[in-house]
Amino acid sequence: MHSSVLMAHPHCPEIDDAAPMQHHNLVVPLTPTSIAESFEKKGHSWFAVSQLPSDLTVKVDDITFYVHKIDLQPSISNKDYELKLQNFPGGAETFEIVLKFCYGLPVSLNPRNAAPLRCAAEFLDMTEELEDGNLISKTESFLTLVVFSSWKDSITVLKSCENLSPWAENLQIVRRCCDSIAWAAEGNFTTIETASEQSRWLNDVATLRIDIFLKIITSMTLKGLRPDLLGSCIMIYAEKWLLGTDHGDIEPSKRYTNGKNELQWSILPGRSPELELGQYQEQRRIIESLVSILPHQKDAISCKFLLWMLKMAMVYSVSPAFVSELEKRIGMVMENASVYDLLIPGYTTGEQGKQVKSTAEQTLYNVDSVQRILEYYLMHGQQQKIQGHDKASISKLLDNYLAEIAGDPNLSATKFQVIAESLPDNARLCDDGLYRAIDIYLKAHPSLSEHDRRRLCRAMECQKLSIDACTHAARNDRLPLRTVMQVLLAEQLKLREEMHKKRLTGNDDSSEQEDDGASPKEEIKMLKVELEKMMDLIKELQKDYTNLQQDCEKMRNKQNALSGWILGWHKIKRSTLFQGRFDTNENRDGKVKDREGKEKEKRISSMLRLKRRQSMS
Repeated sequence: MHSSVLMAHPHCPEIDDAAPMQHHNLVVPLTPTSIAESFEKKGHSWFAVSQLPSDLTVKVDDITFYVHKIDLQPSISNKDYELKLQNFPGGAETFEIVLKFCYGLPVSLNPRNAAPLRCAAEFLDMTEELEDGNLISKTESFLTLVVFSSWKDSITVLKSCENLSPWAENLQIVRRCCDSIAWAAEGNFTTIETASEQSRWLNDVATLRIDIFLKIITSMTLKGLRPDLLGSCIMIYAEKWLLGTDHGDIEPSKRYTNGKNELQWSILPGRSPELELGQYQEQRRIIESLVSILPHQKDAISCKFLLWMLKMAMVYSVSPAFVSELEKRIGMVMENASVYDLLIPGYTTGEQGKQVKSTAEQTLYNVDSVQRILEYYLMHGQQQKIQGHDKASISKLLDNYLAEIAGDPNLSATKFQVIAESLPDNARLCDDGLYRAIDIYLKAHPSLSEHDRRRLCRAMECQKLSIDACTHAARNDRLPLRTVMQVLLAEQLKLREEMHKKRLTGNDDSSEQEDDGASPKEEIKMLKVELEKMMDLIKELQKDYTNLQQDCEKMRNKQNALSGWILGWHKIKRSTLFQGRFDTNENRDGKVKDREGKEKEKRISSMLRLKRRQSMS
């Protein structure tokens, strides 16, 4: 007949101090009549069905167990006494299985109860010194021979260990399960395995708690798994825990760009005005933990995922150190980003989950973060030479980004200019995209001063504009006059180049031109006529601009010369003798002069615009 010994752990502080004795030995008697036939539950109590009355009461959580004892110390009386076990590993459910084991009743070990029983056996000190085949040795053998040889069982055991701290950690159950899962990952991803098997492994690992997931990734790193495999695990885990349906501030949306249908994860500021504090802190802890274990290799994590993580970090007010780490990582692979990935929301959530603006200017997007990412990209480019393809892609990306944020009415001209001028001169082969962004900004900010307009237009090189862009800029009333003159000059040079190319083409392919019915001489004549018109227009604009400056200078000198006389006149006007006589005449004369000056400025301005439009038509 099977018999077992159950003994309270002598060093465990969770045992109630109010009990009559600190060390209790619970022994199942060896006589057949004393062995319990079964356990019955009545309300919140369990009773051992036996021929002997129970003489011990054990309370675990809110459940009371009525069992038997044998007092191994002769000095102790035979009175019934109670025992209260606080923080018992696995709770009342596990203690019930332990009692069944002690009474010799059938007990089934499985991955769900193996870890709680192992911790409970350690709690009660059920060692081989008390009886061979005690609960510690049985559970330890089951874990070693059955659980740790299967990554699926190891994951099940890890889930059961979430409420067994610190017993599961001290007994190395968590570490050994993580090693088992890491070994399985090495086998699944380095040998020829089915894609479904790998997918099941990734999805099962993603269901674990973040602290256990960190241990698995650390174990996989120590075993030398490829960085891209680690990155895949991290991305799937983030999507599962940060993109759940219960997180109300993020939803998938489709963006249509360049004819492609891309699934973009966008953060909507209006869906979840407030978050529960516990959920907010948990989300932030997950983000910070995932950032801390990102592989350092450049291609291990996609740029799209890093930017999405940065948006989440901004929303949940992650520590600045982790935000800076993400920005540096994005700066290493910024050429792989898309313009919509760079649209980082300009708001964040406070400590209570309320959404607040992240910048004092209250811009729609966080421009400062993108500026820092661009600086990291340029620093990384200096260390590693950037190829020509990367230069073209980054300039196109930046120009499209400027066009997206240009419509923000709260975006200052200084920030716009800093980003526009951040790339080196040789990064852009064509400035058409930059001109488009500047034009959008000028249209969205009609009250911008003339000084700021000229400052913004200096960011682009008119020589790098295409003929179509030059034609549009020449008719653009939002551009400063100086910029228009530079555009016309650049267009003139481009026409000369076209004429030169036409000449060379006409000399080489004269026979083909005759077959097509187009004479190269006629085209050259037409280009010359257009060029002469452009030259005349530039001369007229320069002349009008010079005359306008001279008129302004004369008016300024005249005003300075009359300032002394006007000061004396005001003194005479204040006297009572001339107060009523000259007041009416002076006001009338002043109004006439102001009206004449404004009409003159309007005539000059309208004349300049009319000449520009007539010449272009």
